[in-house]
Amino acid sequence: MRSTFMGLETAKRGMYTQQGALYTTGHNISNANTPGYTRQRVNFEQTTPYPSPAMNRPQIPGQIGTGVEAGSIQRVRDSFLDMQYRGENQKLGYWETKMEAMKKMEEVMNEPSDSGLSKTMDMFWQSLQDLAVNPSNSGARSVVVERGKAVAETFNYLSSSLTSVRGDLKNELSVSEKQINSLSRQIDNINKQIADVEPHGYLPNDLYDERDRLIDELSQHVSIQTSYQSNGGASSPIAEGAVTVTLVGKDGNLAVNLVGQGGVNELKLTYDGPQSSVDSVSIGQQILDIKAFLSQGEGKLRALVDTYGYKNNDGEAEGSYISMLDELDSMAYEFAKAFNDQHQQGFTPEQMNDPNFNPDTDTPDTPKFFQDAKNASVDLDGVSKEGFAQRMQVADEMSNLDNIATAGADNPTLGDASNVLALADIITTTKLPYGEKEASFQSHYESVIGKMAVESQESVRLASNSDVLRGAVDERRMSVSGVSLDEEMTDMIKFQHAYNASARMITLQDEMLDKIINGMGTVGR
Repeated sequence: MRSTFMGLETAKRGMYTQQGALYTTGHNISNANTPGYTRQRVNFEQTTPYPSPAMNRPQIPGQIGTGVEAGSIQRVRDSFLDMQYRGENQKLGYWETKMEAMKKMEEVMNEPSDSGLSKTMDMFWQSLQDLAVNPSNSGARSVVVERGKAVAETFNYLSSSLTSVRGDLKNELSVSEKQINSLSRQIDNINKQIADVEPHGYLPNDLYDERDRLIDELSQHVSIQTSYQSNGGASSPIAEGAVTVTLVGKDGNLAVNLVGQGGVNELKLTYDGPQSSVDSVSIGQQILDIKAFLSQGEGKLRALVDTYGYKNNDGEAEGSYISMLDELDSMAYEFAKAFNDQHQQGFTPEQMNDPNFNPDTDTPDTPKFFQDAKNASVDLDGVSKEGFAQRMQVADEMSNLDNIATAGADNPTLGDASNVLALADIITTTKLPYGEKEASFQSHYESVIGKMAVESQESVRLASNSDVLRGAVDERRMSVSGVSLDEEMTDMIKFQHAYNASARMITLQDEMLDKIINGMGTVGR
């Protein structure tokens, strides 16, 4: 036989459950602007109906419901959208970082402008043309020397500035490395806190939110995947468990845990080889060569490695800044060497003013025009090309203006300017060896600047595209997980009315019981 007070219990359960739903709604409203917060809902479940199937069950037409209870308080979140967001986030981290690095390079190179290398070379060429008009003019020779110094100083400035920016990129690499390890440790700590709660049957939703926020932030630095393992005990079927964060590659050939059941595997970069480039990446006890690391997706860390520079399989340094520094060294060295070779084929006023000068029998004994600052006494054939752009300078002998070789070897006279014209051609038309091809200084420099501009433009375009795509995914994710005040207010009214209705049911049950207790047996009085 069912209890007389069964209706009171059913209504009481309704009140308690709706009250819990109102508390959860208030929690959602309070955290409407909390970063990383996911809205929560109460999962209503019917309580066990009466009677239970048994041999001694009462003979009634069917089972009667006994009310409602809060089965769990769950986050409203779509894991597929989380995965999409993190994929777009790591792309955005890569292209934004590369865009900033290329922007700094463009600012240093400053082309086209009135103060870049191209304009400086044009002015040097013009000074040679002016000297060719009047080779005996000491003022014109002075201008040539000063313009030559401007060329050398421009190479010095560009190389030293790019080297300084590259040093800043190395500092950013160190910061990013520390951030990755810090985020990994925080995720591991939250894993431990969650493991203390879940086995008791609770869902630590706020800890889940903080963990997901940290994973989102980590995804901007490196390409990661997540998997989950149960914490055991009396964990709820919908408990998320402990997360394992794995560094992954595009082709699936790389899978190294940053955070796992064994704790945190800290990431560390190793520098070695030419120009102190990145040689390898160690994660815990596992050492990845740089090729294996670069096979992983994108992310801020990879962009920094790509721009700062790394050692390839041949032991050579690669990277955006290393390539530009190598180009500057090559351009400065090949130009200075060719200019010196041509300069030393001519005769100087100093030689031609010698009373014993014989144009038919004398051979040029002309000093070089450019020199290596650290090896001033050595011909450029005997110095290293690496870093030459920072060491290039006008030779000390050029302090004597009469040491500029103006006349050619065929007809050396004070009025001859054939050698000056040949020197001018080195800037515009003479083919110089740049790598496996030959090109004039002017055309090669234009191709270098064009390549830089294309790379920079690509990074700007893809950063913009990635930002749009991430924003679109985030908007879809927020439509599922974010707090809508309009929806919460609607739920609040719904739960409030349900609470009031349950309270009214208790009043009704009280009136019925009052009739039974106080009204029965009083007939006829």
